[in-house]
Parts: sequence; C-alpha cells; structure tokens
Amino acid sequence: MDFNALIEEYWPLLIAGLLKLGAAILVLIATALAAKLTRRGVHRLSTKLDETLIPVLSNIAVWAVYAVGGLVILDMFGVNTTSLIALLGAAGLAIGLALKDTLANIAAGFILLGLRPFRVGETIQFGDTLGTVRQVGLFITELDTVDGLRVSAPNGAIWGETLINFSRNNTRRIEIVASIAYGDNIETGMNVLRQLVAAEERILEDPEPAYAVRALADSSVNLHLRAWTTTADYWDVYWDLMEKLKPALEAEGLNIPFPQRELHIIEQAAERPREQPVHE
Repeated sequence: MDFNALIEEYWPLLIAGLLKLGAAILVLIATALAAKLTRRGVHRLSTKLDETLIPVLSNIAVWAVYAVGGLVILDMFGVNTTSLIALLGAAGLAIGLALKDTLANIAAGFILLGLRPFRVGETIQFGDTLGTVRQVGLFITELDTVDGLRVSAPNGAIWGETLINFSRNNTRRIEIVASIAYGDNIETGMNVLRQLVAAEERILEDPEPAYAVRALADSSVNLHLRAWTTTADYWDVYWDLMEKLKPALEAEGLNIPFPQRELHIIEQAAERPREQPVHE
C-alpha cells in the first residue's frame, strides 16, 4: 500500500478534524468565559434584585451558558442535536421518576423563591429547627443556628412545615410576668412595671403597653406586662427588663414567692382492742 497515497487521501480529513477540535476548544474556552461573565453580571444585579434570588439565578444562568456551548460543540462534530435533545428528554423523564423526592425539593425551592416567605438574613423556625437563613438553593436551604451550627435543610421539608419568621415584621411584643405574694399590694406591683416601662426608651408608645393580673396561682399573684419594641431591639429590651425586675420589686418591699405547700398532720389516739370474753 502506498503510504504517500494514504496521506494524500486522508490528509484533508485530518486537517478538517484538527480544525474542528481547535474550534471546539475555542468554543469551550469562550463558554467558560461567558459563564464567568454571566455569574459576575448576575451578582452585580444584587443591588436591584433580592439577595435571596442571586445564587439560584446565577447557577441557572451558568448552566444555560454551558448547555448552549455544549450543543454548539456537538453540532460542529455533526451530532444530530435534535435527536440528542429528544433522547435527553426521555432520559430526564426516567431519572425524574427515580428521583421524585429530589424533584420535589426543586419544586419547593422554586415555590420558596417565588413566594419568599423568608429572605437571606432573616431568622426563621420550622419544626424543631431555628436559625438565620444564609442561602436558599434549588435543593437545600442553609441556616446558621443560634449556637453556631450550619444546618442544610431540604426545601421540601421547609415547605411542608409551619414556618415562623421572627424578622419579617418591624415590631414584636414583649411579655413579662412578675410574681408577687398574696400578702403584697397588687397596685404597688403594677406601679413597678409602669416605672420599668417609663425608664425604657426602646419600648414603643404605640401600641400602648398593657398591664393586667394574669393569674391567681397556687403560691403567687402573677402580674402581666405586654409592651412593644422593634424587632432589632427585642432581646436586648427583654433581657434588660428581666434583669431590673427583681431589684425593682424588692425595692418596693414586694416578695417574689416560690412554690410552697402547707401540711396539716392530725394525730388520732389508737383504739385499744376490746377484750374478748373468756368462755369456761
């Protein structure tokens, strides 16, 4: 076989193949650069978009760019992309049936991103989990708990639970219970609560604080204070009021009772057994 004839016959094919390979490499490089620029562009929109949406939109945009680049490369090598898309669709259906729980998390992720019952930086609770939202993804939501743990929760688990958002409203109500003894004056106890509220500038005037006798308990009379403050100041105000409550009650001569029980013991003389008659 003439080697030179083979070279002359296949040389154009080799050159064409190398050109296609080089073009594919250029397209791949361009796709990677486009994906990087797309990610940057989405993050630059963070000033106009909700921060919660940025990671998801960024990932979707990058995947879309890589998908387009992959189709272009396959088309360059003569692959029938239409048939390939149909094949991938059928495979996706089969995979979707096998991974229905994962798809449920994706669906829940889109619902959470659409309805936005919480945003990044807000403190939420669902079930037994309480934490601050750090990132909302298509599959999971990441939170930081109050004790410094990172929790990754499936979106389906969050959407299927009753959700409490502690940060969404601008104000929150503080409730303080002060227990005094039955022998103490109720009005004096009420005045102590009023003085605490008057001295605390972070308590809001509207809604107006409320004072009431909450319960006549077994060992104490429980006085109830309800006051409103901003969500940002809630815990600081609550802790300050609790710290000042005991000294303020004691300064007015009021007693803070503890549960106690009185026992009354009644002694009874033991009855002497009757003597049985003796039968002779």
